Amino acid sequence: MRMRTGFILFTILATVISTLVKIFYDTKLFKVERVKVDTSKIPKGSSFTILQLSDIHNNVFGYQNEMLIRKVKQLNASIIVITGDLIDRKTSDFSQMFHLVEELVAMNKHVYFVSGNHEWGNPKAEEFFTGLKERKVTMLDNTNKKIQLSDVTFNLAGVADFTTAHDHLPEALNGIDETAYTVLLSHAPDIIGTFHEKPIDLTLCGHTHGGQIRFPIVGSVVARGHSFTGLDKGLYPQQDGKYIYVDSGIGTTGLPFRFLNQSQCSLITVKGSK
Repeated sequence: MRMRTGFILFTILATVISTLVKIFYDTKLFKVERVKVDTSKIPKGSSFTILQLSDIHNNVFGYQNEMLIRKVKQLNASIIVITGDLIDRKTSDFSQMFHLVEELVAMNKHVYFVSGNHEWGNPKAEEFFTGLKERKVTMLDNTNKKIQLSDVTFNLAGVADFTTAHDHLPEALNGIDETAYTVLLSHAPDIIGTFHEKPIDLTLCGHTHGGQIRFPIVGSVVARGHSFTGLDKGLYPQQDGKYIYVDSGIGTTGLPFRFLNQSQCSLITVKGSK
């Protein structure tokens, strides 16, 4: 009887410890999710890479984000995009995130940002947006830019947060060359319900955190912003060679941890197939 009780207690203790270790690992040690898509809109043999950072929520990885900065430098992406919720709605001190973007801009002049619901929910939102612009981050809320790399040209468009009704997709796509490859940045994946037949080849989103907590078979426990789309994490092929990608994010909000859903940034490679 004592042996059986001891075994049960050991099993419970081992389960608790392993769960806590997994929570720490998934929350504090981020991974790089590598994604590849093809397109006939850029020459065969050509390619470019996009590093996507989403839903940081003012979280820090290492002293002054040194772990994240070091990884971004190693990946050496063509462009860097931040798809919203860089801060939390309760963030009052922006110094950590300002330091992060300063480091990003120092290593890559192509750093682009679209707003998320937490930026708009922060009472100091305008101060934060001004700070990003002062640090040479390009704001793409409801606008677009033509990106010229060594052998590739493409459109990069962005919409302000859909869930807080700051988005304006027609304005974001105004004047683009519809024959060129087009990437759209949107914090929430719900935006896809508004762009039927729009010339968008790849949409990069965040917001859902992939549920932040996931379980086998069940999937995400709580995933924000996908109630009408069913999209909470990963790459979703669409018609005509188009794609929607939902990054599950690198930070946390609400519950201060992740489980079976590791923190991540994403490196997306777009390769020509023409």
